[in-house]
Amino acid sequence: MENHGIFRIFLGKLFHGVVIVGFLKKIVLFSVGGLGYVGLELLWRGRSHSSMFLAGGTCFLILGALPREKLSPLRRAIFGGGLITCVELLTGLLFNRDYRVWDYRKMALNFHGQICAGFLLLWMPLSLLGGSLYRVCDRLLNRLQLGKC
Repeated sequence: MENHGIFRIFLGKLFHGVVIVGFLKKIVLFSVGGLGYVGLELLWRGRSHSSMFLAGGTCFLILGALPREKLSPLRRAIFGGGLITCVELLTGLLFNRDYRVWDYRKMALNFHGQICAGFLLLWMPLSLLGGSLYRVCDRLLNRLQLGKC
């Protein structure tokens, strides 16, 4: 009987839009990150790939989840850069096996041509900017009542 009540509460919230609106907020934030990542690539290399939208959206949500209060900016940069590099590696292993999207094989300290130390260092300060942008977008969406629970 108690489980039935929980189910009814869940359905009530679902139909009142709380679950749907929270999910919509994450989709918007994911899209902001995906478009930002693709935009950076277009500025840097003059081209991008659809997999970079997925990687960027994932990175943006991860950066937004880093505990700002518990980590110093230096630690956030290290964790953020490392997490972005991990996402880049996974994206590369899934979508860049033939090195048509990017190729770091000739760069120093690379791992299977998918990631390299140089870009890890670049991602560190950019992760701080990404985390700040996430917080700004999150607050804006909350003001627009997108994601208010």
